[in-house]
Amino acid sequence: GVKMSALQFGKCIISPSIVFLQTKLCFAFTNRKPVLPGHILVSTRRVVSRFHDLTLEEVTDLFHCVYCITPYIQSHYNATGLTIAVQDGKSAGQTVEHVHVHVIPRKTGDFERNDDIYDELEHHDKQETGFRSQDQMSDEASTLKALLSKK
Repeated sequence: GVKMSALQFGKCIISPSIVFLQTKLCFAFTNRKPVLPGHILVSTRRVVSRFHDLTLEEVTDLFHCVYCITPYIQSHYNATGLTIAVQDGKSAGQTVEHVHVHVIPRKTGDFERNDDIYDELEHHDKQETGFRSQDQMSDEASTLKALLSKK
């Protein structure tokens, strides 16, 4: 296992209790404003705002984390698909200036039009309501950590 040092996401310090996977270069954590249940984030330890500013090693580790997590997220949330998305730059809807991958469990009909999820992603963290508590996020992280440790 990798030592739990303080992790940063953009300008925010991330509580270790909401982190469910850590590697040398990346970490995965639960979301305070999920677009759908099970919407999690994977980010790099190094705070880098744009995708192309990552090292190849970081890119590889980032997507290796996504690759490892996705089957567990899909089965745990009884999803039939996943939206795996990177918003690279403000014009692409990026709101936190730190490269991150959204992993969102999907079911048929969860959005009226499939691409409505991108509108939702762009605006979901703009309203100051509906944020989940630290406890809710920690509980979900514990569950996911336990699932991942079984593999």
